[in-house]
Amino acid sequence: MENSKQSWRQKLAQGVVIPAHPLALTEGRKLDERHQRALSRYYRDSGAGGIAVAVHTTQFEIREPSIGLFEPVLALAAQEAGDMIRIAGVCGKTAQATKEARIAADLGYHAGLLSLAAMRGASVEELIVHCRAVAEVIPVLGFYLQPAVGGIELPVEFWRRFAQIENVVGIKIAPFNRYATLDVVRGVAESGRAHEVALYTGNDDHIVLDLLGANRIVGGLLGHWSVWTRKAVELLHSIHAAKGADRGWFETADQVTDMNAALFDVRNHFHGCIAGIHEILRRQGLLRGRWCLNPNEDLSPGQAEELDRVCHAYPHLIDDAFVKENLDRWLAD
Repeated sequence: MENSKQSWRQKLAQGVVIPAHPLALTEGRKLDERHQRALSRYYRDSGAGGIAVAVHTTQFEIREPSIGLFEPVLALAAQEAGDMIRIAGVCGKTAQATKEARIAADLGYHAGLLSLAAMRGASVEELIVHCRAVAEVIPVLGFYLQPAVGGIELPVEFWRRFAQIENVVGIKIAPFNRYATLDVVRGVAESGRAHEVALYTGNDDHIVLDLLGANRIVGGLLGHWSVWTRKAVELLHSIHAAKGADRGWFETADQVTDMNAALFDVRNHFHGCIAGIHEILRRQGLLRGRWCLNPNEDLSPGQAEELDRVCHAYPHLIDDAFVKENLDRWLAD
């Protein structure tokens, strides 16, 4: 068991592609188990080092008692994950968060990605007590979510103390703000555990440049990487191999950001971000439709045309051929 534990932690520290796992639904907005499994197989065969399940891209509504998909969706992904790192989204106040962490741990998840959005108004001390409680149940990745979509501002002091928690293994940095990003990096550096806490980008507007910087950001945990995953793996491998070399990375960085703007519907304040992911997966055959649990979530006007544009403009960042070659196998029972 110890060797297995070290294996996933070493992989996390080296830096891997971790897609945020979408939710496959039927037209009646029920779980589509066949396509849900196919997505997990796609990420595994694309070379992703991990998957993150029950996160925003999976739709937070899976936790609602009337829907009841939190545990079933975690279980399906765990069954298909192979040797990928398994990360479960954990949210809510302490009672809910520790309950979710226990479910994830019992299903064989390696770590929990801990959202603090429900702790708005808490002091740094209260936040640390909360994080320690969850870390007693499962290894934890911190999550700096951008305040514009519900996250809370977290100072250097918080990140320094958070990184000192023994069972903290990483942080997803996604404030979409360079000052806040550097607060995380500085806090971890001052914690004395910088070599034990893996930093991952979630800054969708700065993916490539985060990975190229000198700030120890080694991989990404991204909704963006739930599509075109094979190309994301190739990109990360190239960045790791060529770090510090001039290989036209600024052009690639702009291309990836342009693709993300279409995918996440930046023009409409991210309204169509999940639907945009679903639309690409639908076009590839990995989903049967782009339905979300919330029927009001769909593409924004003009978003489909923007997706057409970026797919045409950047064919070297699209993995349609890889998906077409393997789709029937992934969909097989």
